[in-house]
Amino acid sequence: MSNNALELYHAGASTCSQRVRFVLAEKGIGYESRPIRLDLGEHLRPDYLGVNPNGLVPAIVHNGRAINDSSVINEYLNEVFPANSLIPEDPYQRSQMRAWVQYLDEVMTPSIRYPSFQKFFGWHIRGLSDEQRQEYADRLPLRKHFALEIEGKDGFPDKALNAAIDRIRSSLKRMEAALSSNLWLVGDKLTLADIAAMPSVVRLEDLGRTDLYADLPHVQAWYKRLQEKPAFEAAYPPGSRLGDFAN
Repeated sequence: MSNNALELYHAGASTCSQRVRFVLAEKGIGYESRPIRLDLGEHLRPDYLGVNPNGLVPAIVHNGRAINDSSVINEYLNEVFPANSLIPEDPYQRSQMRAWVQYLDEVMTPSIRYPSFQKFFGWHIRGLSDEQRQEYADRLPLRKHFALEIEGKDGFPDKALNAAIDRIRSSLKRMEAALSSNLWLVGDKLTLADIAAMPSVVRLEDLGRTDLYADLPHVQAWYKRLQEKPAFEAAYPPGSRLGDFAN
């Protein structure tokens, strides 16, 4: 492989991987796919930790150098491949886009992990003894305390799950307000803000929780517009939304 090739380390079920796959498709950027099996713990193996010491996906390697974190990756891709930009030219709108991404990274994205792990991904942790759960959590570079919130076979306590749902609902209502006067979260052009929000809304559909935006018509219309884009299909190829955790 050429040293200039772009490699994407990603997983189908990873919401942050879905963000980057969408951007790559929307901008028409070719890449070498490097799938990571989260269910097999490949993200915690030494060779991958050499690429991303956080033990998370996605990561890209471009010109032989690794870049981590989906929000950082997507900004990088827009700088290095400026055609079909997903960042506003106007400085104020650009600030608003980044404020949205920051908000979603702090509120919506971490909140969706709770119901996701409760229903789909946390089975292997729930089956561990307290000692085994601690050993597993100690291997996680960033998500140790999140894993330790899972309390045996019942998963997360109701208080944690309810708080996460409340934060998701607040995020959706904030989106509804912004979309009441714009086609997209920042003005009338798709930006990285919309792509940052997209996977959480997709995951709500997978979770059977579309009730959380059933009374938000602007969010529903926004989601339909996203689904109509060819990049959406590229971000979510068949069987990828829950990946190897679907069975």
